[in-house]
Amino acid sequence: MSIEVLNESGFEVDEVELAQCARYVLDSMKVHPRAELCIKLVDEPAMEVLHVQWMDLPGPTDVMSFPMDELRPGRDGVDPVEGILGDVVLCPTVAQAQASEAGHTTEEELLLLTTHGILHLLGFDHAEAEEEKEMFELQRTLLLTFLAGRGRS
Repeated sequence: MSIEVLNESGFEVDEVELAQCARYVLDSMKVHPRAELCIKLVDEPAMEVLHVQWMDLPGPTDVMSFPMDELRPGRDGVDPVEGILGDVVLCPTVAQAQASEAGHTTEEELLLLTTHGILHLLGFDHAEAEEEKEMFELQRTLLLTFLAGRGRS
């Protein structure tokens, strides 16, 4: 699996842990072992440009996902499709503010947002109540099992 982390934000983050989290999520979702993913960290002005351009919404946001080959989670008995999953773009300063409000660390928020972004790349959404329930339960399970495996809760 190819996971590239590009930090263009000027914000110090644990890039290795972000990649490890992404690998865990992709493995758990049975994504092809040669799939490609890019995680890009940007500052607020860069995120705002993307947010306006792609969502027509003002201001920076925490995470955006840009799928490429529309890969989907693997299923038992079916070979997963190889390809480029896409890009997850994170804004660490927005994540930092959200983490403070939520009562956890910026690092934990970035891991949550990485997981969230990957699920979007895999076709999950939260526009409808039932979709939101499914996506957020899966996101929570993936993140908690990743953190538990690293000796954190």
